[in-house]
Amino acid sequence: MYRRIMNGLYLLPLVLLAAPGLAWADEAQIDTGDTAFVLISAALVMIMTLPGVALFYGGMVRRKNTLSTIMQSLFIMALISVQWVLWGYSIAFGPDKAHLFGSLAWLGLNGVGQAPNPDYSATIPHLAFMAFQMMFAVITPALITGAFAERMRFPAFVAFTLLWATFVYDPLAHWVWGVNGWLRNLGALDFAGGTVVHISSGVSGLIAALMLGRRRGYGSEPMVPHNLPLTVLGAALLWFGWFGFNAGSALSANGLAASAFVVTNTAAAAAALSWVFAEWIHHGKPTVLGGASGLVAGLVAITPASGFVGPMPAVIIGLVAGVVCYLAVSVLKSTLGYDDSLDAFGVHGIGGTWGALATGLFASRAVNPAGVDGLLFGNPHQLWIQFISVLASWLFAAVMTFVILKVVGLFFKLRASEDEEVQGLDITQHGEDAYSDMVLGAPVSRIQSLSASPSTMVTTREAGV
Repeated sequence: MYRRIMNGLYLLPLVLLAAPGLAWADEAQIDTGDTAFVLISAALVMIMTLPGVALFYGGMVRRKNTLSTIMQSLFIMALISVQWVLWGYSIAFGPDKAHLFGSLAWLGLNGVGQAPNPDYSATIPHLAFMAFQMMFAVITPALITGAFAERMRFPAFVAFTLLWATFVYDPLAHWVWGVNGWLRNLGALDFAGGTVVHISSGVSGLIAALMLGRRRGYGSEPMVPHNLPLTVLGAALLWFGWFGFNAGSALSANGLAASAFVVTNTAAAAAALSWVFAEWIHHGKPTVLGGASGLVAGLVAITPASGFVGPMPAVIIGLVAGVVCYLAVSVLKSTLGYDDSLDAFGVHGIGGTWGALATGLFASRAVNPAGVDGLLFGNPHQLWIQFISVLASWLFAAVMTFVILKVVGLFFKLRASEDEEVQGLDITQHGEDAYSDMVLGAPVSRIQSLSASPSTMVTTREAGV
């Protein structure tokens, strides 16, 4: 008996040293490589919005609306980051309610901590998954702004964005990605957001453009991009960040992530080529704006398919996306006469629709054993499921956007006045000018105009500065 007691005392320090390992049992499930990969991918997706979308759209508007366009992406980054933490994430990914939305059980990230959540992120902290998804929630309303650029007043924009994120994006994310969401249960495939991000933003942008009406002078005045190098820089940042968008959606640093990375780049390149050649044939010249728009169209189209298809289908998806989106922008828009300022619908709505349907054509379990085969691999039913998901996304986004804008219009004036639009939203909404020196919050040119006579006043813009 004495020996047994002494042996127990000798072993006690070893037990105490080992005890912390018992508390760390959950943490031992976390893969540090996967965690680092997802966090870096989240940062890449953040770059897509700010500065990616901000510069891409900011260069395409007229110079008097540069800052207002950039401000929309900047403000969305801040607004949706807070909304996502407070209630957005819980609606999108919280415990299911009626297969339509998540409950508010995770309000304020209650219960969302450092341990993994096996339903969504078996090898990374739940917080890492939340942060990655937050960047998707941020970029989606930022894409919509391209449709109503140069004419929506800022207070209305803020209210619309908050309501749209809460009542359109968050429930739709739950439908497609949330546990027991009805489209997920149906078997719809959307690896990184063809329906949730691109169809929802593109269709909502079209509804907003129709409800606000065309810009003053649209069709009779030139409305060409004021700074194409800025737009190309934004497009390059989008291409760069999209690797995090698609490859990061594997949620693990593995072969599927590598496959998604390769097909993402392949589709973007193929679409840039097909858009440029289509434009070259149609208008006689290949343009830089066409190349930038084409690569974005390819990125949009491959997004839902990126975790389910191989390189050769990616080439086809990209080539078709470039031509189809070019026709939507250059032919469909002019034929129907709507003013989708920066072609949010033509690129994201049409490109996202093609990509979601193409997933039903080209998906292969050889690429992703957790997925299903598409039509070309013996499963025609998957194309029907994809069609249902596309139709549901179109209808939900269109109807809800219409309702939200009507509600916002009861409290805020949606559209800038004629005088505000003529002066530009930079000055009228924010009191700033993108291309003037600033003194006490006012452009130097404006200060000069108050003190100099008309015969002697030379503004910075007239001087070519």
